[in-house]
Amino acid sequence: MTQSVQLAIYAGSFDPPTNGHLDLVERASRLFPRLIVAVGKNAARAPLFAPDERIEMMREVCKPYSNVIVDSFQGLLVDYGKRVGARVIVRGLRAGADFEYELQIAHANADLKPEIDTVFLPTRTNYGFISASLVREIASHGGDVSRYAPPVVCDALKRRFQP
Repeated sequence: MTQSVQLAIYAGSFDPPTNGHLDLVERASRLFPRLIVAVGKNAARAPLFAPDERIEMMREVCKPYSNVIVDSFQGLLVDYGKRVGARVIVRGLRAGADFEYELQIAHANADLKPEIDTVFLPTRTNYGFISASLVREIASHGGDVSRYAPPVVCDALKRRFQP
């Protein structure tokens, strides 16, 4: 498939999706005419939610964005990007430590597929401390995560951690 700057990918495990993820989806959907939110399937990880559950939650929270589709992938993101014809990978940055890690990945991706660029979007200040692991931890102890995750995710977390 021919690559186009018209198509970008925002990928992650989204286990679970957070308001920080959704903020990046919204902002990337305004920057690019088409955005794929790609849910990674990694057999080496033990996610809280199965891939199908994460995909369904992402589809639900991405409904307001007509130019966004949710898909899944396994393996290298740049291989998936090449297969779907993406020109850009969008990555979010929360803090300096994120930048070092993400830059290393971006360099590796550029070495593997130089035709695919990486664009970094810093998180909004109010989302800078939110991570999926933090949301999981709070929810696992019965805490209120409604400030950190969309309602559909909060409901799924409540069901998952019900005694």
